[in-house]
Amino acid sequence: MTNLSVSDTVEPRGPKPRHMTPGRAGIYAFLIISAIFFLIPLGVMLMTSMKSMEEIRGGNIFALPMHPTFDYWVKAWSSACTGRDCFGLAPGFFNSVKITVISVPVSILVAMLSGYSLSFWKYKGSEVFFTILVFGAFVPYQVLVYPIIFGLSRMGLFGTLPGIVLVHTVFGMPILTLLFRNFFGSLPMELFKAARVDGAGFWRIFVSIMMPMSVPITIVAVILQVTGIWNDFIFGLVFAGHDNLPMTVQLNNIVRTSTGTVEYSTNMAATVLTGAVPLIVYFVSGKWFVRGIAAGAVKG
Repeated sequence: MTNLSVSDTVEPRGPKPRHMTPGRAGIYAFLIISAIFFLIPLGVMLMTSMKSMEEIRGGNIFALPMHPTFDYWVKAWSSACTGRDCFGLAPGFFNSVKITVISVPVSILVAMLSGYSLSFWKYKGSEVFFTILVFGAFVPYQVLVYPIIFGLSRMGLFGTLPGIVLVHTVFGMPILTLLFRNFFGSLPMELFKAARVDGAGFWRIFVSIMMPMSVPITIVAVILQVTGIWNDFIFGLVFAGHDNLPMTVQLNNIVRTSTGTVEYSTNMAATVLTGAVPLIVYFVSGKWFVRGIAAGAVKG
């Protein structure tokens, strides 16, 4: 029998395509057109944020700024009025960071434990519980606003940082638990049984085996939660309280102000600044998102 090395078994075979086929050309054309379609609004916002009001009133939104300036970016960050206060987006940015940094690990840890329990430590009624939990992902948030207000008020958490963290944790559980349950369900059951034979319990298996193996799906969960919590408006407006208003609420207050002249340059700069964090997170970790989704898609 001929001995084959690992490299021999996985080495791609056949000639590399050197010419453009009609199919490849069509795919590239579609991707380029799609990219342009989605990048046009961002380009318009960036150009408008660097134009003076005189240029904007000219009416050509696609024209490059004749005298680019970042003064409106500075104003949007530090001195634009968000209602009665004129401190710009800076307070909202730090509030959003505070909410996100606390909510993301808490919600992911709770969902990871739930998915782990529902995969390897099933109990009577666990499937019913999981079905109800997933069903919660399809309930409109607006329907639950008043009951949550009532509950948080009774607990003394309404309008506080722990209150908004609790809300994001609860509403992140359905989709995150589904992700982790599917991922853990794709792992070999023999791995769990071997750990049990060696005397490992619930927490030892979770910390020593499951957590290290769940890095790909955890990255997916982090991306989903960071973008979801950072872009949230309604929960931040209702539950965060005045001292913890996130960046999206501050942006709304800047754009919808009814006093003085509407400064489109400042509004566009504020919009780009608010959306910068989710964009950076996605571009930096986009490939990990795809790998993490694929990691739980095949039964091990």
